[in-house]
Amino acid sequence: MDTHTHVDFTRPGRPPRRPRGAVRALTAVAVAAAVAAGGAYAAGLGPFAGEDGPDPEAVAEARAFLADWAAGRLPDAAARTTSPDRARQVLRSFTEGLDIDGPELTDGTPRETGDGAVTVPFTARMPVTGLGTWTYASELPLREQDDGGWKVDWRLSLVHPRLDDGHKFRLEREETGPVRALDRDGRTLSAGTHPSLAPVLARLAGGGGPRGAVRLVDRATGETVRTEASFGGGATAKDAGPVRTTLDADWQSAAERALGEAGGKNAALVALRVDDGEVLAVANAPASGFNRALSGTYAPGSTWKIVTGGALLLEGAVAPDDVVDCPRYLTVGKRFQNVETSEHRGATFREAFTASCNTAFIGLRDKLGDGELGDVAREYFGVGQTWHVGVPSYDGSVPVPRDATEKAASMIGQGRVQANPLIMASVTATAVSGAFHQPSLVAGTEDTTTTTPLPPRVAAQLRELMRATVTGGTAGVLADLPGEIGAKTGTAEVSDDQENNGWMVAHRGGVAVACVVEEGVTGGGSAGPVIRDLLAAVPAS
Repeated sequence: MDTHTHVDFTRPGRPPRRPRGAVRALTAVAVAAAVAAGGAYAAGLGPFAGEDGPDPEAVAEARAFLADWAAGRLPDAAARTTSPDRARQVLRSFTEGLDIDGPELTDGTPRETGDGAVTVPFTARMPVTGLGTWTYASELPLREQDDGGWKVDWRLSLVHPRLDDGHKFRLEREETGPVRALDRDGRTLSAGTHPSLAPVLARLAGGGGPRGAVRLVDRATGETVRTEASFGGGATAKDAGPVRTTLDADWQSAAERALGEAGGKNAALVALRVDDGEVLAVANAPASGFNRALSGTYAPGSTWKIVTGGALLLEGAVAPDDVVDCPRYLTVGKRFQNVETSEHRGATFREAFTASCNTAFIGLRDKLGDGELGDVAREYFGVGQTWHVGVPSYDGSVPVPRDATEKAASMIGQGRVQANPLIMASVTATAVSGAFHQPSLVAGTEDTTTTTPLPPRVAAQLRELMRATVTGGTAGVLADLPGEIGAKTGTAEVSDDQENNGWMVAHRGGVAVACVVEEGVTGGGSAGPVIRDLLAAVPAS
């Protein structure tokens, strides 16, 4: 059965403008306002280059608009436009009417236009619930206002270039039955026995699952003008044979039980094999709905220090026994601090890693080039390349920092660094084995990734650092379990009005796992008990 969702919009007028005045002196005020609205990392605030480029206040306003839109703060986003009421209505209709959940909006290089306005291009990744991600490019026009400030010059086409008075979007869904699936040993998997697999089984390659499309239609006639995005399209479930997956029914059951330790919070977990990337378990809480484990977009927090540490070790910029210091605070455009404002004066790099010292890692930022962290993530860990897992997945993003503050944030897995449990389980497996293996849920999936193995020295150092984090650091919750476990905790800031997300990654034997607990406050206190429960329930070998 096809279902249709209509999204209606109208175009407002454009306000008058005056020539640019002495606006640059107000930049600090604009920065403070943007931070107060939330999303200080996402807004990308910090020092800007030269007086010859676009007005930094305009660029900051564009980034703040995108940050508010992406975070679902639609009234705040609308207030940054020249037509707040209409913008709020359109943005809400667009996201709700097309079932978009958690958009990712990445700004590009701003430019001045001939009429004194500023244009900021951006890339939109719009996850359509239960179907996949719709990706497109658009632009934000900004104009200076009579009070000297800047606003987004509201028009329909900024939401999507083809949206106008004569056209609208329609979401069409074709519901199909669930795919029949088997685990790696031939045991039947179903949403009835393993509820967390519901969003996974619906999208398995070779099976049925939901199909749909976003259509551009004529407002007057309702006729389709073009198809903007298509999702699904495999054989129907009743015609397709069972799909043999890499999942393990025992690991899957243990993972779903372990998420009970999340205390009812939104959470997700992935377990995969270190030597080949085959996924053993995918669990989400709540079990139905959005597949956070594979498609979520989160700042990975200090679990990302595995990648940062790898980059520093590759560069020869630091060794485990080098003294790096760990002060309570460090200011790089904004003040960074350690969890509970702890400090470890005279700490070695090993101690900074095991204690998860933010300021020590930020203090080493100049040892890496501006784009080097992203290059290492892509080349050695496969993050940001296109993965063919067997179901739709988000494969990570590590953009080049826009300023010194964002570079500092990226060193500790904040800023615009984005990942999910699938990515961080893979990062852990890569660090342990020294080689990236594309994660997979179905045997024989296409692999278009190209990576370089970590030098054996670096892989050995990362294993030693993760082991020390269990025996004498923030992952001590795992210390009494059997087997030689290595781990890393993470605490990721979200916004001023939300508690931090809690992260933990770990490995034991031939398996790597990763867990995130939304608003879990700390990784050791929230994700730690989940992973402990999982590892206690499965064999240590």
